[in-house]
This record gives sequence, structure tokens and C-alpha cells, in this order.
Amino acid sequence: MIRAYKFLMRPAARQAVALGEMLRDHCSLYNGALQERRDAYRHVSRTTVRYGQQSAQLKDIRAFDPERQGRWSFSSQQATLRRLDKAFAAFFRRIKSGEAPGYPRFRGVGRFDTVDFPKDGDGVRWDATPHDPVTRVRFQGVGHVKVNQHRPVAGKVKTVSVKREGRTWFVVLTAEQDQPEPLPATGSTVGIDLGIASYLTDSNGIHIPNPRHARKAAAKLQAAQQALSRFPRRKAKNRTRNHRRAVDKVAALHRKVRRQRLDHAHKTALGLVRAHDFIAHEDLKIRNMSKAPAARPDPGRPGVFLPNGAAVKAGLNRSINDAGWGVFLTILHAKAESAGREVIAVDPRNTSRRCPACGHTAKGNRPTQETFHCQACGHTAHADTVGALNVLRAGLVRRNANPA
Repeated sequence: MIRAYKFLMRPAARQAVALGEMLRDHCSLYNGALQERRDAYRHVSRTTVRYGQQSAQLKDIRAFDPERQGRWSFSSQQATLRRLDKAFAAFFRRIKSGEAPGYPRFRGVGRFDTVDFPKDGDGVRWDATPHDPVTRVRFQGVGHVKVNQHRPVAGKVKTVSVKREGRTWFVVLTAEQDQPEPLPATGSTVGIDLGIASYLTDSNGIHIPNPRHARKAAAKLQAAQQALSRFPRRKAKNRTRNHRRAVDKVAALHRKVRRQRLDHAHKTALGLVRAHDFIAHEDLKIRNMSKAPAARPDPGRPGVFLPNGAAVKAGLNRSINDAGWGVFLTILHAKAESAGREVIAVDPRNTSRRCPACGHTAKGNRPTQETFHCQACGHTAHADTVGALNVLRAGLVRRNANPA
């Protein structure tokens, strides 16, 4: 299996400058390749430029610009061109499926934050000084950079990436390792219902509170964004020191919220994986759930729109995004795979309207957000607990219908 590791780097001042120049030059390569594709397709011949053609030009590009493009790893530049090729592949896939296309866009220097190295030893060397107690990673054109390796790396390192977050630098590794030993069996099964009032409710009636990290940081974010709004919009190179400080403050607050959300998701998923052999959850379409409502034109008055509940829906969308269900489910599946547990997603329709006692399904069974009261048999319970029970039963049925 492949596992990722992320470590903090501590570059010297000149190394930090070199890393920034590496990102800048890869960003320039990406944008240049994108421009070439755009120009070729806008030509009367409608020519399509592919990755193979652009990769073949790298040798000439490096020879023409040895001070910039020639400094960096050839393989990392190929990886940047592959990134653009994947963006176009996704663009055409979305067109065929009828989704919003989203044509690949040019990247600003401040938003191009990652450079990939496809192979350890080709332009980059992890643990380049094994005789030294301090771990270092060597990048072509940068040198040996200190790394705060807080845990050992198991397996063979396959790829290495350098990533910038604000003014902080990280190295991200992927390592190939043997499948770990599964956790001891517990004999326990559970269904979970994700929500807003409670972050998670399981079929045993346990509620995990919603931490609402973004809402707690809203006041600080508002103040920081108001301070930033006082500066005119300018390119990064033309900003004053106070302008840059205001930008960094907003970015730091957002990074803190993201780290808090990730930390909570990891701890919650780990608790479930350790306690249960089988976990069932709803197959939520989060992107559809957080869409803004469509406009409602007034048929009698052209140019006038009727109320569509957009303000209320916007608040719900913020709560859904703050909960981070997609991140949590991704982490849950990854941890379950490593631990030898089974996770199944089931259809969420009517899970909170079906009575677990008699099976009666009706909208009126849920008179309020938290209350479930069956109109047929009178069974009462917390609505989220009922939903988790129905999710567990559906998951067990699906597992038994499709044995491994």
C-alpha cells in the first residue's frame, strides 16, 4: 500500500529564496504550456497539443534559459506538464458528462505552491545525509534542507513533493510499504449518521458534538478580512509591508481552521476504526447538498425575482462546509483499509423517516429536526439515532448480498 508523510522543512534564508524561485519557474512553465495549448487550438487548424509534444520541448527550453528553467530537475518539470495534462483531461471529461467544464486557468505565482518529483533520487534525495542525526532532503538547485522528521518513514520512498503554505515549507513523501497487520477483531458493527447539530451520531445512540471551527474563528476572520479590505488590490510584488502582513493574517487563520478540522476528523475516524469491525455510513452527495438554490424569476414582472431562500441556504451551506464531511469520510476509508476494517456507503434516502421497529416510512414520522415519532406504532427516539440504525441495517444487507 502507499502511505503519505508530511514533514516541516526548515530552510536557511538562501534556501527559502531558492525554493521560491523554483516554484516561480515551474509556475512560468505551467502557464507557458497552457498558453501554447490555447494558441494552437485557436488557430484555424484547431491543432491539439499534448503532453508528449510539450515534454519533448523541455530540452530546448532548458538550453535557451539555463539560469531559470535549466536549474531545476528535468523530471519535476515533466511532472508539472503532466499536471496541466491532467487538468485538460478532467476538463474534457466534465464536458462529456455534462458538468460545468471549468477550462484550465493560468496560475498566479502566489497560488502555485507545489512541485512534484516523480522519483526519489532523480532531482531530489530524501535523507540525503544518513550519517547526520538531523534529517535533510536535497533538492537540485537548492541544496540540503533540514527537515523536522517527527516520525519514521516505513517502506521505500517513491515520490517527493515540496509544498509552500504561507511562509512555511513542507516536504511530502509517498512510501510503498507492506499491508500492515489488521487490528484485532472486536465483533462490533456500527452505523453513523452525519449531521449539523451533532457532528456524528452512531447506532448506539452516542452523539459526537460538532466543533464548528469556522464559526468559532468567524469574529477573528471578519476582523482580519476587514483590515485586508482597506488595501487596494495589487499584485504581490507591489504590496506594502502592512498589506503583506494583512494577507498573511487572513491566510494563517484559514490554515488554522483547516488544521483543526483535519485533526478532529482524524481522531474521530480513528476512534471508530479501533472500536468497530464494520462501519456503515450514508453515501452523501455533498457537492449537491451545498449548492445555492436556483433563481426564481417572476413570470409577471420581467427582471424581477421571487424569494428563493438563498440567505437561509447560504447559512446551511456554511455549516455543511464547516463540518467537513467529505474530508472525514476520506480519512475514515483510509484508516479502515489500513486496519483491516470494512466500510460501506448506503443510500441515504428515508433513513431518518423509516421506523426501525415496524418499518413504516413517512415524512410525518419526523415532526422536528431531533424527534422521531412513528405514526404507525408510536415508536419514539432521537431522529439521528434512528437514521444511524437504518444506515447500519442497510449496510449489513448490502454486505450480506455482496460477500467478499
